[in-house]
Amino acid sequence: MKTRIVVAFGLALAAVATQAAEVFPARAVNIIVPNPPGGMNDITARPLAAVMQAIVKQPVVVQNKPGATGAVGTAFVASHKSDGHHILVTTPNLYLVVEKNKLLGDPQPYALDQIVPLALMSADPLIMVVESHSPYKTVKDLAAAVKSSGAMAYASSGPYGILHVPIEMFLHAVGAKMRHVPTTGGGPALLQLLGSHVQMSAGGPAAVHPHIGSGKLRPLASWGAKRIAAMQDVPTLHELGYAAEAYLWVGLFTPAGVPDAAMTALREAVGKAARDPQFTEAMQKVNSTIDYRDAPEFRKFFDQDYARLAAAVKRIGKVESK
Repeated sequence: MKTRIVVAFGLALAAVATQAAEVFPARAVNIIVPNPPGGMNDITARPLAAVMQAIVKQPVVVQNKPGATGAVGTAFVASHKSDGHHILVTTPNLYLVVEKNKLLGDPQPYALDQIVPLALMSADPLIMVVESHSPYKTVKDLAAAVKSSGAMAYASSGPYGILHVPIEMFLHAVGAKMRHVPTTGGGPALLQLLGSHVQMSAGGPAAVHPHIGSGKLRPLASWGAKRIAAMQDVPTLHELGYAAEAYLWVGLFTPAGVPDAAMTALREAVGKAARDPQFTEAMQKVNSTIDYRDAPEFRKFFDQDYARLAAAVKRIGKVESK
C-alpha cells in the first residue's frame, strides 16, 4: 500500500513538473474578435493569425464573438485561463463600455484589471469629414456655422462610442453643440452623411479614404497628434487650436496573470508578426498604418488615451439612446 502511495505521489509530482515546464505555446492560440467579421479588429486579426501561425508552430485561430459593443467577447477573454493561449483584439470600446456603464449605473461585464495590454498594432487618428458639396471648406467654417445655426447634426456609431465621444470632445473645444444622430456602426454613420441627413461625421482612414478618393467626402481635420502620411494636406485639430485628440486604435490583450515565460514568448511572436511583410502589406491594403508598440509602450499610450476619453464621457453625461 505504501509503495502504491509513493508511486502515485511521484506520478503526480511528475505531472506538475511537466505542466510547469510546458513550453508556450503548447496548443492552438485563439484570437478573439469581439465584433462581427469585416471590421477593423477582424481585418487586423486575420492576417496577424496567418503570420503568427508560422512563427509559433501551432494553429492560430480567429474567433468572432460579437455582442454588446464588444463586451461579450471581451468578457470571454477576461474570464479565461491565464495561460497565454487567448488573445483579445479590440479598440477603445474596451474602456468606453466600462465608462458608459459606470455613468449609467449598469453592471460591468468585466473589469479592466482582468486583462493586460500585449501590443498596440495600429493607432489611426479619426478623420473629420463633410460632404464634398458642403459649404464648409475648413474646420473654422464648420465651427462658425455650428455656433450660429443651432440646428446642425452629426452621425456616430452609437452613444458613447468611438465616434460619439471624440466628436463631443471637438464640440466642447468649440464651445458649441450639434444634434447627435446615433447609428449602429461606423459604416451606417458615414451613410447618414453621404445621404445628406447630417452635416458632419468621422471615421478611421480606412473607412473614409474610399469616399474621399471618389470625391464624395471632404476631410477637414484629424484627431491625431500629428498629420498622417496618407493625408499630409489634412491638418490636425491641435494645429487648428482645438484640444481634441482621439484614435481608432487596435490593440492586443490577454488575461492578467499569464506566466512570465509565456508572456515573453507571446510578445516576441506578436512583435515578429507585426514586422512581417505579409502582415504590413495586408494593413497597407486597407489604408491602416502599423504603429506597433510592445506591452510597456502600449500601456503608456493606453493610460493616456483612456484618461482623455473617460473625461469626455463624464462631460457628456447621460444621454438618451435612440
